[in-house]
Formats: sequence, C-alpha cells, structure tokens
Amino acid sequence: MPRSAPSEFRTLPSHADVVVVGGGVMGTSIAFHLAEAGAGDIVVVERDELGQGSSGKPIGGVRAQFSDPLNIELGLRSLRAYEDFPRRPGTGIGLDTVGYLFLLTGQDQAAEFEAAVRTQNELGVPSRMIGAHEAKDLCPYLRTEGLVAACYSPTDGHARPGLVVRGYASAAADAGAVLATHTTVLGMDTTGDRVRVVHTDRGAISCATVVCAAGAWSAEVGAMVGVDLPVRPVRRQLAFTVPLVPATPRIPFTIDFASSAYFHNSDDGLLLGLADPAQADGFDTTWTPEWLDLFREVARHRAPALADMETDGGWAGLYEVTPDHNALIGRSEILPNFLYATGFSGHGFLQAPAVGELVRDLHLGRRPFVDIAPLGADRFGPGVVGRPEAHVV
Repeated sequence: MPRSAPSEFRTLPSHADVVVVGGGVMGTSIAFHLAEAGAGDIVVVERDELGQGSSGKPIGGVRAQFSDPLNIELGLRSLRAYEDFPRRPGTGIGLDTVGYLFLLTGQDQAAEFEAAVRTQNELGVPSRMIGAHEAKDLCPYLRTEGLVAACYSPTDGHARPGLVVRGYASAAADAGAVLATHTTVLGMDTTGDRVRVVHTDRGAISCATVVCAAGAWSAEVGAMVGVDLPVRPVRRQLAFTVPLVPATPRIPFTIDFASSAYFHNSDDGLLLGLADPAQADGFDTTWTPEWLDLFREVARHRAPALADMETDGGWAGLYEVTPDHNALIGRSEILPNFLYATGFSGHGFLQAPAVGELVRDLHLGRRPFVDIAPLGADRFGPGVVGRPEAHVV
C-alpha cells in the first residue's frame, strides 16, 4: 500500500504547491502527471472516496473517433497512454481493444462520418467506413434493415475506470502526493488576482495553484472564486444483462448513433446504455429500471435479441455537460493560478491521460502537445457558437 494512499490519509497538509479539487479519473491523472514531473507538493481534495463521482461507471469507452481534430488528438494520445498503462504508471486496467462501431441510418450522418474518417486517418487513426453486412459480421446482434453505413475503428475499445483511478492515485501517492478523501471544499480566499487558500471541512490549505477537476460539481467550485465554468449535471443510466448462455460473442463497442443506444461486452454478459433525451438536469443518481424501456424500444429495431434479455441491475452517474459538449481546459483569465479541466460531456475517461499531461504542462509553463486555447471557458459569450463536434453520444 503506498504511504499516502487514501486509507492511510491522516492529516491535511497546511500548504501545497497545487491543490487539485476532485478525485476522479481527471483529478488523479492530473495529480499523477504533476507528481511524476516533480511539480512540488500536490494535494488532491475529494469529498467522497476516489472515483465515486462521474468516474464511478463500471466500464468506460476509449476512442479516437471524433470529428474535431482537437478531440481526435486528445483521444488518440489517451489511447496510447492506456495501452502503456501496465508500464506507466504500472497497473492493469482491463483494456479490451474491441473497436468502436457507429451505426448510421441517414445519408447526412454517413457524409459527416466520411469526412471525419478522412481527418482521423490524417492524424493516424485507422478508422474506416464499412457497409451494413460487414457491420453485422462484427456484431452478430445487428439487424441491418435501415442501416446506410457504419464507421469502425479497431483500436478503440473499453477499460475499467476504477482500475485507472486506483492506478493513477497509487502512483501519485508513491511520488509524494496526498490524497485527501472525505474532505469537502467549503470555499477559497483570494488576494488580488491569486487564489491563496482553500478552505475545507478538515482545515485550510495555503497554495500556489488550484486545479478544478470537480466534474459535474465544477460550476460550484468555480463560483467560489468568481470563475464561470458553464457545466451542468445530467444523469445517464446503464444496465447489465444476466450472464448469457451460450456466451456472448466478442463484439465492438456498438452505438446506434441516431438514438445514442449502445451495448458491449461486460464480464459474462452485455452492458446496455442510452442517453434519455428528456432527462432533466440535476445531481440525482438514482437508477430507475423503467429507463430500460427506452433502450428496449430502440433494440427491437436495431438488435432484436437484446430487447428481451434479462437484466441484473444497473447504474446511474452524471455527465458534466457544457453548452457545446466539449471540454473546458485552461487557466482563468481573472485568476491566473486557477486552472480547470472539466465539462467533458461524457468524454472525460477517454481523454483523461492526455488532459493530465496538458494540465501538468500548463502549470509548469511547458508547451503542450496541442493548443488548448480553443477549449478555454471564455469561449462562450454573445454570438459565440462554441466548438464543433459531431460525434457526441
């Protein structure tokens, strides 16, 4: 057990070079990359156990299939980091490179994905457009009627967020970071244009830099110091089938793009998911079995065998959604020592390794591997459309 692992946390330090607010996959990735780089005393403040917020989902997709070049680069960089995770930071994460398969039912969709594939290929992603019959070969559950085309990338897949959080956290602790769990941020003190103190229910921490990685709760954290982080919480639900006999074939992470319904392997069965378009904003994470009716309705048309499969419970978590469904990564214009990495709109897990690098470099004054200026929270305003991204699920 690392010397600073959450179970061994006792005393909150009174000073830190960097306080990271949020102990999910984003916060622990940032802490790992900062600690590995020798960025000083790092304290992660998490009001619950690590990874219990938006990172709590049992299986997370990892992909580089996006339409916007910046998101493609973040996804691809992270895919490579996840492949290397057993070496650095040094633990298995259940990575299963089964590919992502987007099912397309309209000519406009197909045209958008064709354009995106060209961009992805230019950046090194081996995605390709395929026909309905090849899609069914990859995923035998499919009914091909109404399918115009599909898009497939074999290097995408899924992994276990809980293992990633623990891997990053343990390595960060080994490098000297303190992981302060069950510690709630109550407010912050500023002097001039600097955040000077983070107040928690376990004491105050004077600091040189604060990083907000609080996911769906980021708007509240930003408001403590007058920084507008336009993030809203939206519940997303999923379910698990019972173990299937005969065993389910190994299939890609399959998404019916028009409906957002998706499914993929999970242990001895399948994981089923769908974004309810009528879901109201809020922090409620109660799982409601009747939500499954939405998935079953789509499945009857696209993957009929799934519609009547017996399920064995499910899970509800929060997306942290921004107005344009793209992340907020950057430095506050009014408080230069307040950094943020939030608002990933369902893409946080798959971009976390790359974002950890970006925040590290932002803090240390290094040149990052991509220009993150377009992801600044100040991009929203009168007459501003926001970032383009077509591949939002």
